[in-house]
Amino acid sequence: MNYPTKEDSVRGTEALDPLEVVMRYHQETKHHFFRYARSLGYMDWANQPDPFRRYEGAPLSALPLLRPDDAPLSPLYEDLYRGGPIVVAPVTVCSLSRFFEYSLAISAWKQAGELRWALRTNPSSGNLHPTEGYLLIDKVPSLSPFPGLYHYTAKEHALELRAEWSQEGFDSLMQEFPPKAFLVGFTSVNWRETWKYGERAFRYCQHDVGHAIGSARIAAQTLGWRMLLLDGTADDTVAALLGVDRPEDFEGAEREHSDCLAVVWPADQAAGLATGKTISFSLSLAPDAVRALTHRTWHGKANRLSRDDPVPWEILNQVEVASWKSSTERRVVELNHDRPSVAKLVVPSAHAASVYPDQPKAGQLIRQRRSALAFDGKTSISVGSFFAMLARVVPWVERDLCKRPMPWDVLPWEP
Repeated sequence: MNYPTKEDSVRGTEALDPLEVVMRYHQETKHHFFRYARSLGYMDWANQPDPFRRYEGAPLSALPLLRPDDAPLSPLYEDLYRGGPIVVAPVTVCSLSRFFEYSLAISAWKQAGELRWALRTNPSSGNLHPTEGYLLIDKVPSLSPFPGLYHYTAKEHALELRAEWSQEGFDSLMQEFPPKAFLVGFTSVNWRETWKYGERAFRYCQHDVGHAIGSARIAAQTLGWRMLLLDGTADDTVAALLGVDRPEDFEGAEREHSDCLAVVWPADQAAGLATGKTISFSLSLAPDAVRALTHRTWHGKANRLSRDDPVPWEILNQVEVASWKSSTERRVVELNHDRPSVAKLVVPSAHAASVYPDQPKAGQLIRQRRSALAFDGKTSISVGSFFAMLARVVPWVERDLCKRPMPWDVLPWEP
């Protein structure tokens, strides 16, 4: 499977600023009143990509399938937003299972005739799920006696070991973060969106990785964990850390585009600081430390997802190159240390109401997440519930980062 080189991708855009290339892509891939954006023009069902990536030959560790009444227990959904008591879960194979269950897992299977498809806890445009999740973590009992990089497999609810790393190297990489912290990485298989949406695929991949970030932040909140996007890390470093820059592991298979890294940590592990103190975080990883880690033995080869090669779109290659973060940004952010971080929302008293008066658990609602459709024009909700729902999707950018409501506190910039 041949992919364009960076030189091929920038041909015709050499004189343009990268931002101009991105904005041109945005304009050219808009739908219009009298035409849609360019795509293949039909659904090539025989070439539909497999929604499940596997690294064939990589050791697979099944995560425990937990019942709702198994520990760690889910808090009430309302407590995620109103500052109710949330127990801080230790980082174990069971809490990691919950984390992935609530962020990237299969939540249900549907069937119509002979067609059968999966729904997941994270939303996705067209249910195509281009986003892949990775975990870089210290040794965990019942998982591995060594630090390692894992790929999450939703179909099996399991972790594939991509690489084992030395304790010294892992400790060096994570030294600026609180104890028990781990990294979560996201990539996109752009072809899964290109197959249906053509030149608009890059839009949908960005859209879906945003959903994955939000889902992971909510999942972390249910466990009393915090999460912060390390957006100062160069894309080359992200790709190297996640192993998606290794052509030998993707021979004949569709490549993955590295998207981002985030650090996750239990809210009671912030370097022993008392509540109300501040902790400083670097928003980037040192490229040298990553290079030292990735000179290890890698496991597994990516499976091929489609029968035929992906349909090429030059404009997609151009915007990927133009939006690639080529340098590391040395930025530091300060956060308050709370157990856990919850910024209470201020809703006008006339509209103050619980969105869910029956007090369901967060896990129940996460597993029941569906796309909204088939509105009947009759069913209604109270105005109080409506305004409370709207308040939860407002980032409150006038507040300090640590005082913004979840999940907006994952973003170290003003949304």
